[in-house]
Amino acid sequence: MTTRHPFYKSVADSDWNDWRWQMRHRVTDPDELQRILELDDLARERVRAVLGRFRMAVTPYYLSLIDPRDPRDPVSLQAIPRPAELEVQQADLADPLAEDRDAPCRELEHVLTHRYPDRVLLLATGECTMYCRHCTRRRIVGRRERATSPALLTRALEYLKEHEEVRDVLISGGDPLTLSDSALENLLSAVHAIPHVEIIRIGTRAPVVCPQRVTPQLVDMLGRFQPLYVNTHFNHPAEVTDESRAACALLADAGFPLGNQSVLLRGVNDDPHIMKALVHDLLKMRVRPYYVYQCDLSEGIEHFRTSVGKGIEMVEFLRGHTSGLAVPTFVVDAPGGGGKIPVMPQYLISRTHNKVLLRNFEGVITTYSEPANAAVDSDLDSAHWCPPHKRSDIGLARLCAGDELSLTPSEHRSTRRASPSSGERDPSKDN
Repeated sequence: MTTRHPFYKSVADSDWNDWRWQMRHRVTDPDELQRILELDDLARERVRAVLGRFRMAVTPYYLSLIDPRDPRDPVSLQAIPRPAELEVQQADLADPLAEDRDAPCRELEHVLTHRYPDRVLLLATGECTMYCRHCTRRRIVGRRERATSPALLTRALEYLKEHEEVRDVLISGGDPLTLSDSALENLLSAVHAIPHVEIIRIGTRAPVVCPQRVTPQLVDMLGRFQPLYVNTHFNHPAEVTDESRAACALLADAGFPLGNQSVLLRGVNDDPHIMKALVHDLLKMRVRPYYVYQCDLSEGIEHFRTSVGKGIEMVEFLRGHTSGLAVPTFVVDAPGGGGKIPVMPQYLISRTHNKVLLRNFEGVITTYSEPANAAVDSDLDSAHWCPPHKRSDIGLARLCAGDELSLTPSEHRSTRRASPSSGERDPSKDN
C-alpha cells in the first residue's frame, strides 16, 4: 500500500489506513490545496471562486493519485474545482432527474424517490468522502454534511412498509459509507426487516476515493443483510490501485455482487481505449461493468458532457471486441424523471414476416429466420404460471396483454375530449 503523496510522508501508517483519519483530513481549503499540489496563485484563486457555490473535499488518498504536472490529469479533473462550474448553461437543471418531484411527499424530498414500480432510492446522507465535480446531486450533496435525520428515516421506512410493491431498495446519498458502522447497521437492519423487500443495494464511491473505508469489520456487518449488492463508481484506470483492488477483494470474497457505474466525462474517459482498459481492470477486480451514464444536465457541469454519439461509439468499440461481461449498458437518465434509457448501436437492420436482418460488430450482415408459428398463440404460453394480480399493467406490458390499442400521454389533447353526453365542446370536431 504505497499510494501516498510526499506531503503525507510523515503520517503514520495506522493513521493513513484509517478511513476516519482520511475523512478528517480531507482537503477543503484552497490554501492547503496549493501547498500540496504546488499550485500557482491564479489556480488557487480559481478554486476559491468556485467554492463560493460548490463544496470541495478530497481525501488525502485520492489527492495522492493526481499528477500535478499534467493539466489534464483525469483524477484532478474529477476532484479539483474549475471555473467552468460557474457557467450555467441554458440546458442546465437544478434537479435534472426530477428526484424531488418523485418523492412520495414534500417532507421526503432529498430522502426518498419512488420512480420505478418496484424499487426506491433512499438517500441516507448528504455527505461524501469526496465531492465529485460531475455530481448529479450537487444541489444537495455537500450542502449539509450530516446523515438524514432519524425522524425522516423513520418516515421513509414507514412508507416502505406501507408499499408492498417495493422489493428493491437502493441506499445512496451522498455516500452511505460515510456513516459509522453502527448507524449503517441500524438502517440496513430496519430495511432488511421489511418482509417484501427482497434485495438491498448500496451505491458508494468509497472503494475509489477512500478504500480504507472497506474494513473487515464493515464487511462482516454487511454480510448479515444478504442479498446485498454493492455498486461503485470507477471512471478511469488511474483510479485502480493496490488499495482499491484490496477493498473490492474484501467485498467480493465476502460474496457481495459488485457492479460499477461510470459517467462518460469529456477529457476523462471519452476515449474508447481508456474505457476498454477500465472495464478490463474492473473485471480483474471482480467488478461487473454495469452502466455508463451520459452526463446529466446538472448545473455547472456542461464542460464534462460529450455527445450521446460518443457513448454509442464506446459501445460499438467494445461489443464483439472484448468479452460480453466487459460491455456496460450505455444509458441516458432522461431529464424530467423519465428514468434510464438504454442507447446502443443499431444492430437490427430490418425485418419481414419471416426474417430478421442483423449486422454484427464487424459489419457482417446476416439473417435470422423467425419460427413458422411465430404469429400463432402457443398452448405453452409461459405466462400461465403468473397470477393475474402479479402481472404489470404499466407501459408496454398493457399493450402486450392486449388490454389497450395504444398508449397516450396524459396531456395529449385526445385525453381532454369530452364525452358526447357531457354537453361540453369536443375539440376533435373543431375542424
